Amino acid sequence: MDIQAYFDRIGFNGVARPDLATLTALHRAHALSISYENMDVQLGRPLTTDPAAAFDKIVRRRRGGWCYEMNGLFGAVLDEIGFKVTRLAGGVMRAVRGDEAIGNHLVLLVDLDGEPWIADVGFGDGPREPYPLRPGPFTCDGYDFSLERLDADGWRLHNQPSGGAPNFDFTTTPADPVLLAAKCQELQTSPESIFVLTAIAQRHMPDEIRMLRGRAFRRITLTSGADSLIDTADDFVTLLKREFELDLPDAAEIWPRIVARHDELFAPQPA
Repeated sequence: MDIQAYFDRIGFNGVARPDLATLTALHRAHALSISYENMDVQLGRPLTTDPAAAFDKIVRRRRGGWCYEMNGLFGAVLDEIGFKVTRLAGGVMRAVRGDEAIGNHLVLLVDLDGEPWIADVGFGDGPREPYPLRPGPFTCDGYDFSLERLDADGWRLHNQPSGGAPNFDFTTTPADPVLLAAKCQELQTSPESIFVLTAIAQRHMPDEIRMLRGRAFRRITLTSGADSLIDTADDFVTLLKREFELDLPDAAEIWPRIVARHDELFAPQPA
């Protein structure tokens, strides 16, 4: 891996050492430089859990990615620097979906001189910095999160209140790579997967979080949220480039599906 190319991609100019200062700087730089997005799933382009493929896409082709790509790449970078990293199988919305959710999210556990930290640049609108593995509330850039201990080895991260997904569960047991690969395949092919059903993108900015769900675009700040609807395929392509730095003219071809499904997926439900 060309680690300097990755550093250039995220604008990291420091000296990389396997310590908390480096981990925090890299995590933050990644979160503020690279969009979470599922456009390849929408375009029918196969994705894997291979960090080399993620490097090519995110670094060389200046795209974003979803958790298997974002945390897959980030974990490989941390390995190369000399961090002790363990891949964990997370379960987004396991509180509702049960154990079938396990593996639908990749999480990184980083051991810093015997103290465990969670690094996760692949949760979209989650914490921009790593956080220690200990129960209780914590704040990152003014956004409130909390980490709950479920049992001897189970944890739940509660996302900030305006987040797209409210929580995910994980244990500190190393993930089975076969499970992660199977879930990666399922989430990009199952008709019931939200990643198949509609376009998703999220982007951290210093003063806001940008969120795309279908044809709805939202800017979230600490005090408010501003919503707008995208009207045309051209507007959709333009917004991806302007707001998420995704230069994807081919995204126009998925626009009819996005419009067709938008009300079904996101319209307010009757009381």
